[in-house]
Amino acid sequence: MAHDGLVLHHLDHLVLTVSDIDATVRFYADVLGLEARTFGGGRTALHAPGWKINLHEAAAPIAPHAAAPTPGSADLCFIVDRTLEEVERRLADGGVAVELGPVDRTGSSGPLRSVYVRDPDGNLVELSVPHGEQGAS
Repeated sequence: MAHDGLVLHHLDHLVLTVSDIDATVRFYADVLGLEARTFGGGRTALHAPGWKINLHEAAAPIAPHAAAPTPGSADLCFIVDRTLEEVERRLADGGVAVELGPVDRTGSSGPLRSVYVRDPDGNLVELSVPHGEQGAS
């Protein structure tokens, strides 16, 4: 099938509108292991190899921004580099409750085994291991 238009290659970053940047950093950095970095005049981003999440505070959104930037409106799925058993232990150690899972899901590259949690703003966060890579979970 021929494509005459733009072909997207990969995601560089996404933006989360949050009510409390510090609480968001604690969740994504301390519990999930992303690296918090400051850039561009005091802005905050959460980094992983090859991508990042920029944080915009709801009380002061950075232009340009989504039409209706709202904390808690995202539904995100991340592939983890641990077993789900290790993920569940880390979540428990961080005081984060599993809302659903482990359950089978379908990701962009095939079947996944996932658990679902909520970040401090109520965004749904799916943490997934591709089938065949679950190890002990």
